[in-house]
Amino acid sequence: MKNIFTIALAAVLVISCQDKTKKDETTEVKTEVKAERIISLNGAVTEVLAALGESSHIVGVDVTSTYPEDIKTTATDLGHVRSLSLESIIALQPTLIFASDKDLNDELKNKITASGIQLELVHQEYSEDGTAQMIAQVAKKLGKTNYAHLAAKIKSDLAQLKPLEPKPTVLFIYARGAGTLMVAGTDTPVEKMITLAGGQNAISEFSDYKPLTPESLIKGNPDVILMFTSGLGSLNGVEGLLKVDGIAATKAGKNKNIIAMDGELLSGFGPRLGEAALELNSLLSKK
Repeated sequence: MKNIFTIALAAVLVISCQDKTKKDETTEVKTEVKAERIISLNGAVTEVLAALGESSHIVGVDVTSTYPEDIKTTATDLGHVRSLSLESIIALQPTLIFASDKDLNDELKNKITASGIQLELVHQEYSEDGTAQMIAQVAKKLGKTNYAHLAAKIKSDLAQLKPLEPKPTVLFIYARGAGTLMVAGTDTPVEKMITLAGGQNAISEFSDYKPLTPESLIKGNPDVILMFTSGLGSLNGVEGLLKVDGIAATKAGKNKNIIAMDGELLSGFGPRLGEAALELNSLLSKK
């Protein structure tokens, strides 16, 4: 009788274990992570997402998202973040939106939150550490753990920078044709990049951007003028820039020390930060 009871109990335990295994397998299927439909409203964040292998999940981007170069062919260009409508966002049926905490206005932020779409506001400081922290924030939001190599690549690139002595004074000019010319003061991403690459900003008396004037050009008298490639193109190249009042009178104008770089690469402070600093360092060393 005791043997019969023992056999019966063993059978019950086996059936119970099999049932538990089936339940566990069922639970595993139910908790499988669904791929996100992502909108990125920041060029640097878009680069991070691509570097993390998320390009195929990006359904919409803003105007600053120019890298990877094919991103506008695989994702909808929603234009400038400050002119976005909730309707254009919802039309893409996103499950997750990344945006800079500096760019998104409160009204749109509140509308997105009220719609129930996940919103991740990314904080970005324009430095090596700031970029590493931004990469970590985006990766962790997506449950990614393999991202340390991105910060390591930046550190490796920055270690190759060559000291420039004396440090050249660099004036950054933002242009959208001759009618819109601004110069970068302190506390701008471009100023941080100029410093990182071994130069010094020609403007120190004001922060942010201000309209270009002949007086500010003469006072700054930069060794080098730096521009976005698109900005220089809007002035029809170097010869067009030299026709702007005051440019030809500067050291940079007289020596035609004018250099241009891709806008997002120069000022984005994304995963290509080290590459950008190396490129600018190399260009400055030749002037």
